[in-house]
Amino acid sequence: MSKKYLKLKNYISKKMSMAHIYQPLMLTELIKGNGKASARNISKSFLSYDETQIDYYKKITNLMPFKYLSKHLNEIKKSKDNYLFEDFDLDENQKDELIKLCNEKLQNYIKKRGVKKIFGHRTLASGVISGSIRYKVLLRAKNRCESCGISSTKKALEVDHIIPRSKGGKDELSNFQALCYTCNSQKSNKDDTHFKKIIESYNVRKKGCIFCNISKAKIIKSNELAVVIKDNYPVTKQHCLIIPRRHCNDYFDLYQPEINAISQLINEMKDELQKKDKSIKGFNIGNNSGDVAGQTIFHCHVHFIPRRKGDTENPRGGVRGVIKSKQQYN
Repeated sequence: MSKKYLKLKNYISKKMSMAHIYQPLMLTELIKGNGKASARNISKSFLSYDETQIDYYKKITNLMPFKYLSKHLNEIKKSKDNYLFEDFDLDENQKDELIKLCNEKLQNYIKKRGVKKIFGHRTLASGVISGSIRYKVLLRAKNRCESCGISSTKKALEVDHIIPRSKGGKDELSNFQALCYTCNSQKSNKDDTHFKKIIESYNVRKKGCIFCNISKAKIIKSNELAVVIKDNYPVTKQHCLIIPRRHCNDYFDLYQPEINAISQLINEMKDELQKKDKSIKGFNIGNNSGDVAGQTIFHCHVHFIPRRKGDTENPRGGVRGVIKSKQQYN
């Protein structure tokens, strides 16, 4: 039995630590190719598992070829997720001839336009973003979509221009953001070890921290990165706390996707509470960071306080009231 076989078997079965699907797929291609595999074939194996790309081309199928084919060939129909050619009665020779004609049309078009131009709409921001810039953007985003917060392990991330180049946006780090395929398409118009540590950091919980160990029964709303619970000592009815799942001391330790996740929950709670309780006319949203600011539990949490007319004698000044003598402007 070869040493190489034993080494590979030991690595795959006992040592392989995965942050994504890439390692086993690359090894599979190398093994199938007797120790050699092209980057193209390895990339195609990744693509075969990428449901986001399949979803993209499902939409394309319906919007483009089906739309035009069904207009000229009314026998082509759609039924749920399937496409049908009614009364299809071609023999094998006829099918082969038509497929040959389709291939000729395809090759002539590719020769005329070029593959890169054909798929130019899939090139990020209609231009090439260097690997170093891409790395910095993903590192800054902590390997999460900066819109919905989903991890790169669940959806591939794309580097997007915040202000599109077509609108004068520049190719600068400050104008880039990391978005998953879904968020980027809706918006439309290199260190794997380090990335792995960032991904794992979202699971950090501190023993003894009451906000790291919230029972599911107390959670009234949640998303992937944050939860909502009722405050144990509410200052008004429906006073809630929005808390990141990851243990972090205060607001300034939050990652951008966590800030987005908290903002998402705040907006959802606002809409829900105002629909349920018409007496709610405003909100105070606040965070205590540090002893001198009044923080008592050192796991970041954002207070979400509904306000009603008459719930205090004089609300003027709002959050300025954290220093009572300064709440009023005069």
